Amino acid sequence: MTPQKLFLTGGSGYLGRNLIRHYVGLGIPVVALARSDAAAATVSQLGAEPWRGDLQSPALWRGMAGCDGMIHAAADTDHGRGSAGQTATNIAGTGNVLDAAERAGVARMVHISTESVLLTGRPLVNADETHPMPRRPVGNYSASKAAAEQQALSRSHQGFAVMAVRPRLVWGRDDTTALPQLLAAAQSGQLAWIDGGHYRTSSTHIANLCHGVELALARGQGGEAYFITDGQAWTFRDLVGGMLAARGITPPDKTVPRWLLRTMANLGDVLTRLTDGRVTLPITMQALATSAVEVTLDISKAQRDLGYRPVI
Repeated sequence: MTPQKLFLTGGSGYLGRNLIRHYVGLGIPVVALARSDAAAATVSQLGAEPWRGDLQSPALWRGMAGCDGMIHAAADTDHGRGSAGQTATNIAGTGNVLDAAERAGVARMVHISTESVLLTGRPLVNADETHPMPRRPVGNYSASKAAAEQQALSRSHQGFAVMAVRPRLVWGRDDTTALPQLLAAAQSGQLAWIDGGHYRTSSTHIANLCHGVELALARGQGGEAYFITDGQAWTFRDLVGGMLAARGITPPDKTVPRWLLRTMANLGDVLTRLTDGRVTLPITMQALATSAVEVTLDISKAQRDLGYRPVI
């Protein structure tokens, strides 16, 4: 079912901006949640209607009035030590979005999740959606997003279908997330490859993610999660090196041992816990798990059930 009118959270973020472009380009009216004047201006410039509020707004359902589809793309994606605010945004915020959507009569909803719900810091090789979530998440981002996804899928029922989409390493046009950090690290000479960077990784171009979300919203089965990636796996070094080269930056040759970073991350997480954040180290296990080992995903389910094929 293609929505006649769409409500979107996270509309001023990287994914949200591209989703607005995508759906406005399809001729579908979009209402997007905006927390600030700047966010509202961004939403308006992209051709969507801003609705002022946040994930905790009691009247959020009013913004969804008349919308038959929605996409929940807002989240706190910090990969640091985690915070009560992150937990509230990702879990309680998702709960309020679900309550509002049901009250407003939204028929279908896609929750933007992440492959991080499965990460432990160990390699994840060709994982599909049957792979169990770990009992001990690698960090607060993984833990809070896993709880949010489980909450969302458990609320799916006849008349209110909720699907989850799990991308990995989103990249592409107007990237304001990973690429600026990589560019800054490379330009300052601080970027180094972990164990040479030759382990494999899945990735998701922003155009592929928008296409996968569209298919999940239209064709997905309520209560189900779907991995959406570029299909082809890269080595981490080839992927990041290609992004840098496209910006005219020569990728570095420096390398750092994985065991050293793992030791630092484990120690840092322990110190942070014991000192309530007064003592920290510059890397966390949450960040390391994302970028230091193979993480490859099987998209057969999305191909079979949604008809998904990468457009990039």
